[in-house]
Amino acid sequence: MFKFIFGPVSSRRFGLSLGVDLSPDIKQCNFDCLYCELKGAKTVDTMQNPPSVKEITDELKTALKKYPDIDVITVTANGEPTLYPYLKELAREINGLKCDKKLLILSNGALITDKSVQEALLEFDIVKLSLDAATPQLFKKLDRAHKSVDLERMIEGMKEFSGVFKNELVLETLVVKDLNDTRDDFLALNRVINEIKPSRIDLGTIDRPSAYRVLPVSFETLEILSREIENVPLVIVKRKAIVSPKEFSLDEIIQLLRRRPQSAEDIEAFFDKESKERLKKLLDEGRAETVSVAGVVFYKILQ
Repeated sequence: MFKFIFGPVSSRRFGLSLGVDLSPDIKQCNFDCLYCELKGAKTVDTMQNPPSVKEITDELKTALKKYPDIDVITVTANGEPTLYPYLKELAREINGLKCDKKLLILSNGALITDKSVQEALLEFDIVKLSLDAATPQLFKKLDRAHKSVDLERMIEGMKEFSGVFKNELVLETLVVKDLNDTRDDFLALNRVINEIKPSRIDLGTIDRPSAYRVLPVSFETLEILSREIENVPLVIVKRKAIVSPKEFSLDEIIQLLRRRPQSAEDIEAFFDKESKERLKKLLDEGRAETVSVAGVVFYKILQ
């Protein structure tokens, strides 16, 4: 059973991705976003007990043999991956293993002001940063960042990084009903986005069970808000997977669902027959359950 690696997940934006979790046991993040799919936790500015680069890469070597047809290796965490103190070394080691695969990191962007973090991110093929708000008041209310994080400095860091990064820089904005869903919010975002000059914007809303009581907006609302973003390619995120089914052991299914709920669409797309039977066993035994979010059914593990 893998501890740091979780199985293939399909994305129309990046292809079939293999995840690398830098904090598999607990949430360690400098944000506590209202929409986070992980349980709420106190924000931190350092990562405790980080796994070694060797531990992670040893598992990755095995995983790449098991899942040879992936397109992307995605570095993430139960929290914020740039808190990992050996990120540059890890990225270089993965680059030596990945062959023709892309290396992607999903980050909230809070540490982009740190020169050592910028140097580490330069090792990635794709850097995806979050930017949900362009004003400090809204940022504080929605993303609930650690006291060390300053939005204006973070935005300046994104601009600086964009100027030196030669690969694909993606900004992701997640819209929450009654929080950052107005035209004024997006006019402010548009000004900042055009200063950062990313390769692309991914615009989405809540599509998984979240830690706090917040609601998604409709696709129609996303489409209307997207009109305020100019001069930058924008994708309105829709969940749709087309992949070859894979076999997951019972332990792998448990670990996958612990990291984040999986939609019925995902299960149907990439769980083979035996894996679906194992998932049904978890449901029958009361160890997993289904929940509905905005009309989408998700499977989640019960603690």
